[in-house]
Amino acid sequence: MDAAHPRVLGYLGRALSLELSAVQQYMTQASLVELWGEAEAAERLRQETVEELGHAERLVQRMLQLGVAPAASQLRPVGHAADLLGLLRLDAELEQDLIQHYAEATRFCLLIGDRNNEAFFRTLRDEEQQHGEALAAWLDSLLGHAQSRSMQRATF
Repeated sequence: MDAAHPRVLGYLGRALSLELSAVQQYMTQASLVELWGEAEAAERLRQETVEELGHAERLVQRMLQLGVAPAASQLRPVGHAADLLGLLRLDAELEQDLIQHYAEATRFCLLIGDRNNEAFFRTLRDEEQQHGEALAAWLDSLLGHAQSRSMQRATF
């Protein structure tokens, strides 16, 4: 077992709360968009659920390695929106919060010379940045489709 700075343990606990909030949000959204008849979007959101669950599992493992009982302090409520675009905007906000959290944890670990946890948080930050970029691309593609449909309507 490694010893960890109490603040690092706090970053791990908060990260677990954020990751489990993301799992809850993506899982709920997958079921909702499936009810809307959007099977492809539902499958994609289910994949996001699995990825975020993997992050949560890695956090739990890290906490156990450090001799800490994992506990998510508070899950965020799932955000509501009337359409897929609105849901994805909520997801983008949550992903940004995760990226910022991991970036802050990475900086702190770097500051105190904790290379192991710095590398751990940096890896999660990088993965969340990739999620955020993929989500932004999905949003852009949906916005492009919506704009072309409205332009088609305007020409008639």
